[in-house]
Amino acid sequence: PKKFGFDAIREIQVLSPVYRGVAGVTLLNERLQEKLNPVASNKSERRLFGSTFRTGDKVMQTRNNYDKEVYNGDIGFICSIDIIEHSLSVEFEGHVVPYDWSEADELTLAYVISVHKAQGSEFPVIVMPVVSQHYMMLQRNLLYTAITRARNLCVLAGSQRAISMAVRNNKVAQRYTALEWRLGTVAHSE
Repeated sequence: PKKFGFDAIREIQVLSPVYRGVAGVTLLNERLQEKLNPVASNKSERRLFGSTFRTGDKVMQTRNNYDKEVYNGDIGFICSIDIIEHSLSVEFEGHVVPYDWSEADELTLAYVISVHKAQGSEFPVIVMPVVSQHYMMLQRNLLYTAITRARNLCVLAGSQRAISMAVRNNKVAQRYTALEWRLGTVAHSE
């Protein structure tokens, strides 16, 4: 952030191809929360549904909630946590949305999100760990998806070997959807 002049929380998005492991979404979110929004006496905090949420945290809505007008993939920031009312509020692009604690399972930390969740979004800067431990996910199309999420700057952190693995792997896992059979069935029934 200092070298390139970007806001570490609001302008930089870390993308990971996997959820587990030392460079996965789950552990990196915990580590970045500690670094970018550490525990402080002036911040409210509450552990809900296995996650610790603090005032100022970057969070993502994980499913559509039409009543609140927030949708799967929307990223916002916790602006308040009310211990007495058992609620928290999240600001999504100028729109403040209240959540009861029972609804906090719709939120997850978003310092790091999966490449899959980032599809269709764009960020000023993306940072992506590319390590050989992710070998099952290292594919050219995944790397392309991650890189093209960056508007201004893309930083790949890891090893040249892992990046080479991804670039060379142009195999897309075959999906067994029976779509061809279904289309044939529809065409024959008409």
